[in-house]
Amino acid sequence: MTQEKYDVVVVGGGPGGSMAAKFAAENGVRVLVLEKDREIGIPVRCGEAVGGAGLREFMEPKGAIISSPIDSFRLISPSGIAVHSSAEGAGYVLNRKVFDQELAILASNAGAKIQTRSYVTGLLFDGDYVCGVKYRFQNQEDREVRAKVVVAADGVEARVGRFAGFKTVTKMKDMETCYQVHLANIDVEDGVCDFLLSNKKAPGGYIWVFPKGNRQANVGIGISGKFSAEKSPKKYLDEYIAERFPNASEINSTLGGVPCDKTLSEISGNGIVLVGDTAHQVNPMTGGGIVNAMKAGRISGKIIATAIKEGNVSKKRLSEYDREWEKTVGKINERFYKIKEFTMKLTDVQLDKTAELLVEMPPEKRTLFNVFKTAVRYQPALIWEVTKIFFG
Repeated sequence: MTQEKYDVVVVGGGPGGSMAAKFAAENGVRVLVLEKDREIGIPVRCGEAVGGAGLREFMEPKGAIISSPIDSFRLISPSGIAVHSSAEGAGYVLNRKVFDQELAILASNAGAKIQTRSYVTGLLFDGDYVCGVKYRFQNQEDREVRAKVVVAADGVEARVGRFAGFKTVTKMKDMETCYQVHLANIDVEDGVCDFLLSNKKAPGGYIWVFPKGNRQANVGIGISGKFSAEKSPKKYLDEYIAERFPNASEINSTLGGVPCDKTLSEISGNGIVLVGDTAHQVNPMTGGGIVNAMKAGRISGKIIATAIKEGNVSKKRLSEYDREWEKTVGKINERFYKIKEFTMKLTDVQLDKTAELLVEMPPEKRTLFNVFKTAVRYQPALIWEVTKIFFG
């Protein structure tokens, strides 16, 4: 059996894994990234929308990584009331395959080695320390690679975390089951993202339309897992598309789950850290996880490199990552989770009333803060949580 040795092994070549690799390598340690698929960036399993401010922390949003800028959004109530809010530069719809590959190139240029078609089958242990992984290369050769730290960035499946004993299971109510199609030949307004909220059409979630230019869009749905047994998200979305885009052509489709939960109580251990969906670092309200994963990768990569140089990769040392995550993004996610728990209970009548109140506001007042503030007016205690999200 082939054996290798690195300082860090990152399992998963998505945004979180690539950023963990980049920042660890930049800080002087040897890094190997193992990606199970034959190509970084496929399959695409998300709506591809990302916030502009978060993206700009890591790269300039330009060129082939961007399908379309997002300058405004519309919240559409169950009865069809559309609340339009402008926010120039608010975000972008990515070309996710190109984007993920660009992140992997950044990691590679920093010194990390990227290796595809490498399926991790287990972990190596030295006592109660994780000290590497077992993997199958090109579906043929079994290999082992030893490392001082393993980064589990393998997505919602969270296999690597479970190998290490982390409890990564998500409750059904917090697991959004999602289905999305890339449509062409549709009438859609470029730069405007639509979000349809309706217990009848998308229970425990929402339908999105993210334009990609040239009469194309990602059209998808996420519903709470507790409703998916009654009716699949695909059926809900098929009905919506037949109604709104009857002449559309379907270019491709994708499905998957998104853990819209609070971050795991522990995201580090002896010789291991968890990053991205596997650590439940998604925004629980929106299901957006790209920027959060990148931030987690940046935090963990720097801390891992320092810990390795100090010769201490214990859980106690690596838990600096847990604390830094909680201080920066985790506490915000917890507040979003509280708001999500409440908004999921709103009836369609209440959602329509909320939309009516927002439409009465002058356009310049329809900020995200006021949208959330209006949505939680039925539970005033949450207004303080909304305020803390936007104003610290």
